[in-house]
Amino acid sequence: MIIFLSILGVIGVSASGPIMAATAAPVLAIAFWRNLLGAALMGGPAVLSKRAEFAALTGADYRRLAVAAVALALHFVCFITALKLTSVAAATALVCLQVAWIALFNAVLGTQASRAVVAGLGVAFIGVVVITGFDLSLSRDALLGDVLALAGGALAGVYQMAGASARRTMSTGTYTTLCYGACAVILLALCALTGQPIVGFTPAAWAGIFTVTLLAQIMGHSVFNHLLAVMSPLVVSMIILLEIPGAAILAAVFLGEKLPAGTYGGLVLILVGLAVVIRGQQRLKGSRRPLGDQTAAVSPPVLGEQ
Repeated sequence: MIIFLSILGVIGVSASGPIMAATAAPVLAIAFWRNLLGAALMGGPAVLSKRAEFAALTGADYRRLAVAAVALALHFVCFITALKLTSVAAATALVCLQVAWIALFNAVLGTQASRAVVAGLGVAFIGVVVITGFDLSLSRDALLGDVLALAGGALAGVYQMAGASARRTMSTGTYTTLCYGACAVILLALCALTGQPIVGFTPAAWAGIFTVTLLAQIMGHSVFNHLLAVMSPLVVSMIILLEIPGAAILAAVFLGEKLPAGTYGGLVLILVGLAVVIRGQQRLKGSRRPLGDQTAAVSPPVLGEQ
């Protein structure tokens, strides 16, 4: 079941970049509607079946939800804007550096980074430099898109870590309903502040919004939020790495996106570097198993818990 859900999640998030890049609607509006619709779709069943769970939420639960919702809202702002400025493949690869950000955040929170992790981050960083170097030769907009995608990856790392902490006391339905709902409220406020409309789009734009909600929000984000209850944020991020080739293939097939040959080299370096990071983290976790318990490894700290 975990493998099946992982495959569904990868397909969902892989479709996110190409669909949003092709959707002719304001950045904040796309993010607002996919979160509002996602909260409504997940919230109906949750409200009916999880009333006691909603009532039992504590202040600590709401603080974790707030961190996750703010990080998710800002992640969407950065990522969708990046998709409008640079290639889908480059934006997706840089956003997927969230696994490197998680390793960095874990180090800040007290989890020692191994040499393999440091080496992997170095390789991934070289891949980033390769991609941004080619984008700089294309346009300043593409370079700005790369920077926003990097920021989006850091925010995605915060979102996953806060979500992993929240999911320890909340079911998938409860967490996604409240997180997506709060994220939608934040994005609605941003739309009002920036004057971006949330209605009046073409039928094709609405089709894109509904499609990205069903595929990326429900089949992608919600599936991975469910897996956070049984997997660490680092392992979930490892699975999400498959979004990089998935999004690149979909963008090439449906959007006719062609990249400089060197960009593909950068994508490969990022994948190799992140694979080394994950391998190093897994070895570190294995070496920290408590005495008398040789079956379960210690999970890295998550936001809100030290």
